[in-house]
Amino acid sequence: MTQPPVQIKRIYQAAGPDDGQRVLVDRLWPRGISKERAALDLWLPEVAPSNELRTWFNHDDERWNEFEQRYREELRTNTHLETLVELSRHGSLTLLYGAKNEAHNQAVVLRAVVAEQAVEDR
Repeated sequence: MTQPPVQIKRIYQAAGPDDGQRVLVDRLWPRGISKERAALDLWLPEVAPSNELRTWFNHDDERWNEFEQRYREELRTNTHLETLVELSRHGSLTLLYGAKNEAHNQAVVLRAVVAEQAVEDR
């Protein structure tokens, strides 16, 4: 049985029927979003990049490769990552983020790491 892929979505997009478990993976609550509109199952700020890394990156595309490498390093010792891996094994999972850049944000890295971890743990 293949498990459904982990999806990523901006929190400003409407919830969809295929979202499954919706988990916000930002350290800070996104501006202008009410808890009702977010339609979250879980907010997991502990899995987001550290404040230091987030501030350093500052959504600068030129820093993306180093950000990804440093964030992956942080995730190696993050005990909350297992929560996402476990959720991904039990149905659809959508990681929500607030960043405007859809290609360069922590959810992109998390999606890859969760998928890698789920395969390794089999």
